[in-house]
Amino acid sequence: MKMADIAFGITDWSGVEATRHEGETGYALWRTRTFGDIRVRMVEYSPGYMADHWCVKGHILLCLEGEMTTELEDGRRFLMTPGVSYQVADNAEPHRSFTATGAKLFIVD
Repeated sequence: MKMADIAFGITDWSGVEATRHEGETGYALWRTRTFGDIRVRMVEYSPGYMADHWCVKGHILLCLEGEMTTELEDGRRFLMTPGVSYQVADNAEPHRSFTATGAKLFIVD
């Protein structure tokens, strides 16, 4: 990822309009900012959320609140708790997430 032509700025995430994305079960609320080719999101997952697809996009993800399990297509699972992050490259390892209790994540992709 190359970060170029982005002026210094701050984001008050409470002022960024949320868009709702349905999962296989539950939903996600995305607050999204885009800077060139870089997408930055604050995402809140409802209790009972399960992704409706295997994602192949690369991310850097930090769990801020709650708990979420990220599953890789090969069956490995990783518990994301506050302060835990992961990173994965585009087209590297298909992954999907689910949460029983809800979670809030900060994601850069």
